[in-house]
Amino acid sequence: MIGRLLSLPLFVILMGIGALAMFLPALHALVEEDFFTASVFFWSAVLFLIITLLVAVATANYRPASTAISHLVALVSAFTVLPMMLAVPFMEAVSGASFGDGVFEMVSALTTTGATLYDDPERLARSVHYWRALVGWMGGFLMWIAAFAILAPLNLGGFEVNSTYEAGQNETQQVSFIRSAPPGARLIKYAGRLFPIYTGLTVLLWGALAFSGEDAFVAICHAMSTLATSGISPVGGLQNGQAALGGEVLVFLFFFFAISHHTFAPDRGHNKLRALFSDPEMRLGLVIVVSVPMFLFLRHWTGALEVVEGQEQVYETGLMTALQSFWGSLFTVMSFLTTTGFQSEYWAQSSAWSGLTTPGLILVGLCLIGGGVATTAGGVKLLRFYALYVHSRREMARLVHPSSVGNLGTQARFIRRQGAYVSWIFFMLFVLSVAAIMSAFALNGLSFESSLVLTVSSLSTTGPLASIGGEFAVKYEFLDNVSRGILIFSMILGRLETLAIVALFNPQLWRR
Repeated sequence: MIGRLLSLPLFVILMGIGALAMFLPALHALVEEDFFTASVFFWSAVLFLIITLLVAVATANYRPASTAISHLVALVSAFTVLPMMLAVPFMEAVSGASFGDGVFEMVSALTTTGATLYDDPERLARSVHYWRALVGWMGGFLMWIAAFAILAPLNLGGFEVNSTYEAGQNETQQVSFIRSAPPGARLIKYAGRLFPIYTGLTVLLWGALAFSGEDAFVAICHAMSTLATSGISPVGGLQNGQAALGGEVLVFLFFFFAISHHTFAPDRGHNKLRALFSDPEMRLGLVIVVSVPMFLFLRHWTGALEVVEGQEQVYETGLMTALQSFWGSLFTVMSFLTTTGFQSEYWAQSSAWSGLTTPGLILVGLCLIGGGVATTAGGVKLLRFYALYVHSRREMARLVHPSSVGNLGTQARFIRRQGAYVSWIFFMLFVLSVAAIMSAFALNGLSFESSLVLTVSSLSTTGPLASIGGEFAVKYEFLDNVSRGILIFSMILGRLETLAIVALFNPQLWRR
């Protein structure tokens, strides 16, 4: 029986998982005595299970010529077609919601972007909030296993930086397995390894948040959103919860799982902690997380000491206020670097403390950098920036000593050359994508600042950036259908990455 299920096309398996997941918000709504919402999710689950069964019967004997390309196409379909199925119960459960609204919400959740058309949490039932958080959680787990099972064998998703093969090509030792494994078997293998870790971390954070004083329902939504880096909240943000500072500290610690995949899948060895801190992504992430808040703190501290001549200014300059201001910067910088988008309740206090506004452009830059390879975070990824940094440092050294020879080892030498080359290619593709999508927004009548913020928030899968990245907040609900369509395309492109889309047009991959 299990063998027959594994032989089904991957997209059919994902349809079945999505249909089964609809029973969870149905059960939650039943407990909440919201019988209308419960019936909507229950009958939607039944309907799509029947459709999935029919599709499974029709494709039972389908055997793709290339399992590798089949996996990649299924991953693309998961973010383009599957949200249409997931949007049906959302559309039926929310009064006044259209099918397009449901598709936008589900694409945003599945790509872990977290953008929403409903800024007022009271407009959605609690079970609908749970459905958004659950879809985001499943989307994050899908990217976890897809990174190891699909993108890594094809040298995509950041793995091309330290691989000896070109992006979009299989490694020799993995070709036979990819060809012989039935569709979905490789993902099931990694799902079995990573699901207990992913679920265990979510449950652990849920319990810790609930113990710190947060409402149990809000705690599970925030826990799922933290592990998936979706930033989805049933109360409008972490700052509106009841856990206060203790909850922020807990969430901050779990952000590290989006900095480096070695935090949940460390290298095998006797000293795993040393391997973790020798990881270039972790080291670069720590440098950014420490240096940027220090810069913001010193900037606001200097502003708090200024006295305008002829005008009396009064600032709160107590030690506690200064520490709260620093923590607000530290937490928010870490949150946007991991493309989660949660704000600290002390983030706005740094501006009030000094009288200076906090530049949203810094947050835009952090989202562009993004988190680690093979994590749920979006953006360009830390490993690619590290490769560019190593290459730049070596070129600077050669300006001083033209005949010098690098001595950092074979791996570092490879990152300086081919790793920097493919990183620069991806960065250029990312910049071209930003320019194209910004132009599309501008042609639709949006201002330069709004176009920039919306483009970066969607490509980096950081939906909450729209409300804080610019001088004025951009509300998704006020955008027209054309702008929403551009955002949907941009969110999918940012989640899958441009290099993976380009790899689909690689003739060598299709011939395998």
